Amino acid sequence: MAENYSAFAGLNLSDARSENETREEYKLRKKRNNKVLKFYNNIGREAFQQMFPEGANNRMFEVPEKEAIKVDTKKVGKAK
Repeated sequence: MAENYSAFAGLNLSDARSENETREEYKLRKKRNNKVLKFYNNIGREAFQQMFPEGANNRMFEVPEKEAIKVDTKKVGKAK
């Protein structure tokens, strides 16, 4: 494992609200940070590093496009 691994390099963990950040964005950022920190504390550094080798970042919380989620029914089969 890399010794210079930074699990939270991609996150803004500051408790202060940025000048260009709205209150809603701030609340969302704090909620996401708390989820990441809780997950990190539950599974530990080594497991977190294996799951997220590049560290945690804001892209983790982006919702994928509907087209990317689309499942091919030919492979899966139809619901009965």
